[in-house]
Amino acid sequence: MNTLVGKISVKVIGSNGQISLGKEFAGRQVLVEEREPGVWLVRTALVVPQNELWLHQPEAQGQLLRALDWAQRHGPQASEPDAVLKSLEHARQRPRRKQEKRSTRSK
Repeated sequence: MNTLVGKISVKVIGSNGQISLGKEFAGRQVLVEEREPGVWLVRTALVVPQNELWLHQPEAQGQLLRALDWAQRHGPQASEPDAVLKSLEHARQRPRRKQEKRSTRSK
């Protein structure tokens, strides 16, 4: 039978309000939940920056998996970056044709 044995230790909260959990937790992020005054639950956590949260949504994960699959099936190919940049620069400088505006209003 497996039993959970808790590890209990006595810590002193310093004058600056900090407590040391030990070197094995150095640099880790934790969630501190105050259950009631004087009772805290401390859990290690992985925090995702808000601007990266979309990557963890099911739709984005599916897209990323498909992209990784494609990348594995299609290996890198030789290219000439200077030629690509030159063609892009040329396309940017070329004057665009003006499209005729069509009026949908009836007279």
